[in-house]
Amino acid sequence: MTGENKNYDIHRNLIEGCRNNDRKAQVRLYDLYYKAMYNTSYRILNNPAEAEDIMQEAFLDAFRKLNGFKGTGSFGSWLKRIVVNKSLDKLRVRKETESLEVEEIELEDTTQTDDSYAGNVFSRIEDVARTMETLPDRYRIVLSLHLFEGYDHEEIAEILNISYNNARTRYSRAKQRLLKEIEDQKAHLINPINN
Repeated sequence: MTGENKNYDIHRNLIEGCRNNDRKAQVRLYDLYYKAMYNTSYRILNNPAEAEDIMQEAFLDAFRKLNGFKGTGSFGSWLKRIVVNKSLDKLRVRKETESLEVEEIELEDTTQTDDSYAGNVFSRIEDVARTMETLPDRYRIVLSLHLFEGYDHEEIAEILNISYNNARTRYSRAKQRLLKEIEDQKAHLINPINN
């Protein structure tokens, strides 16, 4: 039996155990997926407490609705779709209740050179992550699922309930938008007077 088939059988057995309200099976399935589900929710919400709540709610819903899981896709994709949908719902509610505030970005030194902007690799990764947070939800989510979660376009399409071509197009546009935002920020840091 290959490793992939072995994992499939383990998951199938755990899922069957969960369907029969086996607490040990629920704990094992939770242990397999909770970190990935938390990270997915956190990348959408950018709030650790909300991400934790959403992850817990998603598992409860998944265990209650396990008979709805037909096994045509992976359990992880099915669960991730629940997490993404709950996270998006929470984001919509949050945006409706928050007042519109403009955040000012304070730059320590607007005369930085291109070399100092680049800094070290970690700093640049943080810059990219911060820039991603400013993107529209549809772009930020598809980038997070692909770049951070490692999902391919087919899995993203399944998770977001969109076509494969739509997933590829959205990712391509998101990547272009992210690169443009980074270039704009870089240009502003190099020459703040003209921007």
